[in-house]
Amino acid sequence: MTACAIEGGSAGAAATADPEAEPEPEEPKEPEEAGKAEEAEASSTGGAARSDADAPPSPGGFTLTADGAYAARLTAAPGPPGERAWYPERWTLDGPEPYAVPLPLDQPEEADSEVAPLADGRVLIRRRVADRQMFSLLYPTGPGTGELLLGAVGCAEMTLLPPSPDGRCVYALAVGEDHASLWLVAGGAFGPEEVARIPGRCSGGVWLDRAGRMLALDRQEPGGGPVKAVAVDLGRQGEVTPLLQIAPESDDRLLLADPDSGLLLLRSDAPGHDRLGWGVLGSCLPVRFPECLRLADVTVTPFAVQPGQMLMPESCAVALRIDGAPGSWVGVWRPAGRQLHQFAAPLGWMPGAGYWSRDGVLRLPYANGATPCGVALVDAPEDVEPSSPTASTGGGEGGGEPSAADAAPAVCKPVPLGQAPLHGAARPD
Repeated sequence: MTACAIEGGSAGAAATADPEAEPEPEEPKEPEEAGKAEEAEASSTGGAARSDADAPPSPGGFTLTADGAYAARLTAAPGPPGERAWYPERWTLDGPEPYAVPLPLDQPEEADSEVAPLADGRVLIRRRVADRQMFSLLYPTGPGTGELLLGAVGCAEMTLLPPSPDGRCVYALAVGEDHASLWLVAGGAFGPEEVARIPGRCSGGVWLDRAGRMLALDRQEPGGGPVKAVAVDLGRQGEVTPLLQIAPESDDRLLLADPDSGLLLLRSDAPGHDRLGWGVLGSCLPVRFPECLRLADVTVTPFAVQPGQMLMPESCAVALRIDGAPGSWVGVWRPAGRQLHQFAAPLGWMPGAGYWSRDGVLRLPYANGATPCGVALVDAPEDVEPSSPTASTGGGEGGGEPSAADAAPAVCKPVPLGQAPLHGAARPD
């Protein structure tokens, strides 16, 4: 694997399955819609307006900066799928009104290109050219688009990781047969550079601190076996330490982490089947697998955690993407509340995209035929204690899952989070 630069410019996270009682499911309701949208030269007012003419999907997803100030995606004017001319688009979300700026160049982009925003408003793009990965920074320049070439990596396949919390760096992961290579592709001094080589097959990518030093990856050992989340310390030449070890043979993947509170959202089959669970980095409490997050015939995936809840992980509001036969909608849940609140997503929501304010307002970016750039607002609901301890333990008409007593998972020997090598090391020295 080669690179060239172009001038110019816890171990042992928890344990025993500890399911919680599931409340009666709530009826989905419309989120409060707010904000006006404008794109390039023109703007249009209105909230999450409904329209039959929806915007085209983003092939590479919708990526936000860690602070939610900017976002980027590939988009195109509506048209037949085979005739769409894809181009990058940057969204500005930290002002009084959201607006989008198109960043097209002379030629359209390929649908498999990836984009990531930086804190200064520029957008990184990864393009595959034959067996090489090309990286550039795009930025608006009056009526056109400026491009700063960063360099190339000789690799057939590469995936961008979520932008670093420092707002300056973007990393990419290249997976080989027996190892994975972690590359700094934006924010370095001399173009793309390999910063770590990790034995085994790796996937995922979750930041554990706000300095962009501790990165969690899901890794399978070179000889096979279960998938375990590990932490990569970029301040120590990519030193790898275990992060999740729930059971010896379980697949333990980290999905999301909040650096302020230490809240970890994970997926594991340690309870006997694949479940969504939570724990706290550096805590002696076991990982818990809430019954209210175990829904039939849907997939539940966390995508945002409320920041600023220092030392209060159980009070953090967590936004979840719920995918089922009707489509995708939004869930809000707190570890302490043990209730899953469900909301209809705005028309044209970028599924799995959103960010919280510190005071508990969830912002959901969307685009449709009537609103090319909008943000819907959802206030985190208050949790209400059930009127009866047994009111929500059954699988009655509300479609709830059986209680822990009805379907007890396999029990594993707990390993305290406090014994993890990363205890107290989630933030840089």
